Amino acid sequence: MTEQREWASAARDIAETHADAERAEIPPLIVVEGLEPHVPGEGPIAITHLGKGHSNETFLLERDGQRCVLRRPPRPPWPPSAHDVLREYAFIEGLHPFGLPVPAPIAACADPEPIGAPFYLMQCVEGVVVRDTFPPELDEPETRGQAVIALAEGLADLHAVRWQGSPLEQLGRPSGYLERQLRRWSGQWEHNATREVPQIAQIGEWLAANRPESHDTTVVHGDFKLDNVILHSEPPARLAAIVDWEMATLGDPLADLGFTCAVYAQPGEEVEPMLHFSAASTAPGCPTRGEIVQAYGARSGRDVGDLHWYECLAIWKIAIIVEGNFKRYLLGGTNDPFHEQVKEGVPRLAERALALTRR
Repeated sequence: MTEQREWASAARDIAETHADAERAEIPPLIVVEGLEPHVPGEGPIAITHLGKGHSNETFLLERDGQRCVLRRPPRPPWPPSAHDVLREYAFIEGLHPFGLPVPAPIAACADPEPIGAPFYLMQCVEGVVVRDTFPPELDEPETRGQAVIALAEGLADLHAVRWQGSPLEQLGRPSGYLERQLRRWSGQWEHNATREVPQIAQIGEWLAANRPESHDTTVVHGDFKLDNVILHSEPPARLAAIVDWEMATLGDPLADLGFTCAVYAQPGEEVEPMLHFSAASTAPGCPTRGEIVQAYGARSGRDVGDLHWYECLAIWKIAIIVEGNFKRYLLGGTNDPFHEQVKEGVPRLAERALALTRR
């Protein structure tokens, strides 16, 4: 069976049987024997490890002419409350009936026994993910601009979802979001830290002392950026799907907009590898951060005000998250070369966030 399957991942990521998994030097991410009963179709499964993410793992599964996508946590250790793929699935399942561009849910498995961790399956949405460059079909100033404006408008559409009275209501609390964010991420730093970075505590104190009052509660994505959407591959540039719902909850919509702006590299800017995960937006034709905010405001009708507190929150959170990924790297849980940059990258992010506190 093995020779019929296309292995695009490193051999250590996929085991054929549970016996193979038990003999492996480190736990595999997929155990085919346990996965087979959950995947639509019959016969062998072609498995491709997708993306350049640094958190939950994503695999394309192809079987019997059908394609779907699997999401599961990375190898442990995991920070408390992180990598909850079943919650991620619940958001996709809850949002799909609203007509938003989200992948259709297929199935979720809470039992870690089949592949070594909980996982879920969702529709494979055809299209392109933009990171370092736009694909040739969309690589014109006009279509680049359309893509980023579609991103801003897609965020406004997400924030317009009437979550009250739907299953989404059970996935968060309608008040106290910003306080919980500060409490949660301060605690995550204590768990994730591998060294002293005193600026992290300074930023946390400033955020707490200057916390704005939330006036609105919406579904928030929590990680809304250009490489977390799938675009239709033909112009005009439009969203085909919003993906990576790991951080989603109910909360302050300006936290989403602040995050989107904080991680966006606009034309003419130098790309910070720890922060701007998609360098493609530095190309001519792409909007500025101000134009993103303007497009979001026009679509949502929401007064966005001054976002610098929310941008600071976003950068602080990213520094804490990537420090946690660095901890997994040091413990051998991942061999992602991105983490080699983190030793200097986290203090750099902290300085960037600290600069926002002095604005």
